[in-house]
Amino acid sequence: MGVEDIELRERSAAARARRTVEDAVPMSPATYPRLSNESLRQALHKMHLIRRFEESAEDAYMRGLVHGTMHLSIGQEASAVGICAALEPTDYMTSTHRGHGHCIAKGAQVSRMFAEFFGKEDGYCRGRGGSMHIADVSTGNLGANGIVGGGIPIAVGVALSMKKQKRSSVVASFFGDGANNEGAFHEALNMASIWKLPVIFVCENNGYGMSTSTERSTAVKNVAERASAYSMPGIVVDGNDFAAVVAAAFEAVERAKQGGGPSLIESKTYRVRGHSRSDRNRYRTKEEIETWLARDPIGAFERQLLRQGVVTVSEIDAIRADVEREIADAIAFATASPAPTVEELTRYVYSD
Repeated sequence: MGVEDIELRERSAAARARRTVEDAVPMSPATYPRLSNESLRQALHKMHLIRRFEESAEDAYMRGLVHGTMHLSIGQEASAVGICAALEPTDYMTSTHRGHGHCIAKGAQVSRMFAEFFGKEDGYCRGRGGSMHIADVSTGNLGANGIVGGGIPIAVGVALSMKKQKRSSVVASFFGDGANNEGAFHEALNMASIWKLPVIFVCENNGYGMSTSTERSTAVKNVAERASAYSMPGIVVDGNDFAAVVAAAFEAVERAKQGGGPSLIESKTYRVRGHSRSDRNRYRTKEEIETWLARDPIGAFERQLLRQGVVTVSEIDAIRADVEREIADAIAFATASPAPTVEELTRYVYSD
């Protein structure tokens, strides 16, 4: 590849990053009519907690404390917290291989998450599941899934069960842009629409399915356009704008709980890290990554809250300090947690 080819590739990548930002529909000025100031401060705390959890998990992986692989969602925090802010404790969600943020946003304890990462007995899955398989039914988290699109039909099944039981709960199903080309995506959306099930499909479009851009893999410009084929609302939001995400989430939840059926939300965001820890990240340019770093969702949310007088600079500092203590305590808990014994290695793996 010559110099001119490299320059052309970099210009194309930068233009693609800008177009992706422009495609999103930000809702400004930022308003939060259904969230109290305390709820907004808690949302900011969760976004910081997700970021520091993943940075610390990455550090633990580099030091050999975590084995296997790991898929980080650094840069996508507003999407996870914004969607879950509209959910009640009695609502459910299904997650993905990039699901740490979803777990924390729905109420998971980072201490037990670290224990799971470290393969310890106090982990959510007794150390048997690792990064990609954390579940906590007590908070409505029905589990992450290593199969691309694997959680989508599960969410539809749960939504059908809740409708049959005449419950008012909803299910949020998170998946990545790569899953929108899986057969399960289309089958699930069709069935959910036919039966008007209370499910919110959330496509976190970070621009890439592993190393393949959505421009090369998806025929439509926006994944949300596919909602029209299944007679449900499809909305594109700026996934780095908490206000935009939470507004779309509340609207979809209200529609579902009133019997209106499913919705498809496409949250356009970006993962700053590679697809996984083994990703050498050669398919993206430095300019593209820096374009998105300038739109960091946590910094943007802090500025919104500061402008509206919801928090002060000192309160933000206090939130960050609290998160640091929480992460340190969680790592200490996980480190001290007992490891499974060889004799009980298959315990919790097979049904009794």
